[in-house]
Amino acid sequence: MSARYGDYAKDVSGWFLGMTGTQLALVTLAGVPALLALNAQAWGLLVLWLPVWALLAVVLLVPIRGRAAGRWIGDLCLYAIGGVMGWRTFGSRAAAGTADKLAEADLPGVLAGIRTHDGPPYGQLFTRPVIVQNSAARTWAAVARIAHPGIGMAEPGERDRMGAGLAELCEIAARTELVDVLALQVRTVPDDGAERAAWERAHTRADAAPLATRVNALLGATLTPAAVRTEAFVTVVVGEGRIGRAAKESGGGLDGRARVLHGVMAEVESALRGPVGCTSVTWLDSAALASAVRTGFAPGDRGQLIAADLAAANGTRLVTGVPMAAAGPTSARAEMRHYVHDAWASVTDTILLPDSGAVLGALAPVLVPTTAGERRCVTVFLAPLPLDRATRLVGREEMSATTGNELRARMGFRQRARQRRDTERIGVADEKLAAGRALVRPAVAACVTVPQSWPVAEHGRRLDASIRAAGYVPLRLDLAQDSAFAAAAIPLGVGLPDRRGRR
Repeated sequence: MSARYGDYAKDVSGWFLGMTGTQLALVTLAGVPALLALNAQAWGLLVLWLPVWALLAVVLLVPIRGRAAGRWIGDLCLYAIGGVMGWRTFGSRAAAGTADKLAEADLPGVLAGIRTHDGPPYGQLFTRPVIVQNSAARTWAAVARIAHPGIGMAEPGERDRMGAGLAELCEIAARTELVDVLALQVRTVPDDGAERAAWERAHTRADAAPLATRVNALLGATLTPAAVRTEAFVTVVVGEGRIGRAAKESGGGLDGRARVLHGVMAEVESALRGPVGCTSVTWLDSAALASAVRTGFAPGDRGQLIAADLAAANGTRLVTGVPMAAAGPTSARAEMRHYVHDAWASVTDTILLPDSGAVLGALAPVLVPTTAGERRCVTVFLAPLPLDRATRLVGREEMSATTGNELRARMGFRQRARQRRDTERIGVADEKLAAGRALVRPAVAACVTVPQSWPVAEHGRRLDASIRAAGYVPLRLDLAQDSAFAAAAIPLGVGLPDRRGRR
């Protein structure tokens, strides 16, 4: 039987009865008029203000689909302002004919600050992996395409070893004290048949039997639309605040940061090839990254890119790949509950961890398309926390849990099973930290992409159903579908919005 992993706790524990410092201060300030009225024995004013105070507390504290009512009001205002100012729509410079530098990325939304640089030679083959710079988030990243045999046919013992290998990878990232985020992305892409068509052209015989030719064509026309192809990426993200000092010691500038990043890449690659079980790890250069970004926005373009690469490998003189300036969409529009990019539309959900724990590979149903032509993406963000920060976080959670339990006991309330379980989890986390393990902050985003003419709302509901069937809880990122799509489907190290909530 596979191991069930459930040693996780709430991401943010409030300082007092589950309230954060900001919430506690606002609720306290809202209650000051009631206290003043009580002190002055102004009973009429007190009776009038108590419902207002209760309403303000509900707006500040009660979550509605992952956000408090006050946060919803603020986000709706920002969304309306963005529509009025035209920030929700995007048009590329390449489509307008104003792209001067083809090597410069032109991406929408939160990806607008992305810049790519060809790094110095890396490894024994002296390849030049691309260095991804995010000017807005002040991070540096490298992207690798990986191949893994999967765990679907693996024995329980082998699955447990792979799970331990993933934990070891997170611990290595934490010990480097450089890695901000490890992003593991898996795409289930509709098979376009480009490789099959190239193989048929190369092996078709003129004297083939007509019946065999017709049967082969019928099989190709029937099976290819229903077939899928899986591709996986790993993105290593390093913050400028962590890499800056080490980069100065390595020469400074872009080359210095690339050398430091190369050391981190080597450690991550050794863990991926070793305990995690990857059969190949290929760090992407500029051309490969541009193709990965382009197929993220437009899955239907993969067939043309692969066909061009295969034709060029056979000696045909033609231009292959796509420049980074044309890797993004020609046009994009952020709607309230989905994201439109070129001829495609996407819906993105975040995935909340279940209280009962989960087994390794439980997210597999989320990657299974419900109809031919549907593309699914799942990205897991693993943010290892430094030891001192993890210790402070666990200590604060333990203090909050202890204070809450004591208050409930003094008020005569019985401790619930979930509260006892959360307290036990905090104690287990403290013991593991003392034993040298790493505390990791996980986040998961899942995305479904279909042609724009399809009913995108229906496919969004199917994605929700797949997440629930896997044993998790879906949470639609309304009003932020453009940022969510970038996190779930584009392997550039852009994570989810930094708003901590239930998990």
